[in-house]
Amino acid sequence: MKRIFLIGYMGAGKTTVGRELAKELNLDFIDLDHFIQARYQKTISQIFQEMGESEFRIIESNMLKEIGDFEDVVISTGGGTPCFFDNMDYMNNAGTTIYLKATPEALSDRLNTCKEKRPLIKDKSKEELLDFVVENLTKREPYYSKAIVIHEPGELINRDDINKYILQLIKKL
Repeated sequence: MKRIFLIGYMGAGKTTVGRELAKELNLDFIDLDHFIQARYQKTISQIFQEMGESEFRIIESNMLKEIGDFEDVVISTGGGTPCFFDNMDYMNNAGTTIYLKATPEALSDRLNTCKEKRPLIKDKSKEELLDFVVENLTKREPYYSKAIVIHEPGELINRDDINKYILQLIKKL
């Protein structure tokens, strides 16, 4: 039985890395946000708009614990998942947590290209986005740093280097 939880800030590459890591380890892959969207038949943005962040976080925690019972799986969590309720302790007890760490500048650059899909940042200018990432990363770091494995590539992983990156992660498991 193997459970791997990928954590980190939005845009860190959890879904991309998760898919490849699952393939390499011959495990199933689940993206928590996609799981929630399929269950509720709504986008994360719609859930945020209709129910608010606090209700979304309750849903997210419940769904995390549901899929956290699955075996032989790599789970990509939402950026805020580890920071609410007992989610981080739960993941550490249920499996191996891997924090995909990246600089605020690298995260901000990546997020700026896809911010419309992300309810917390969709209306921010490039400068506001960097300030937001710095502020939130500072708040979230104490949760993220509880991960069993902390992987610091320096900058965000790109598609060309994904296989090398996955092999580095496997060596740390």
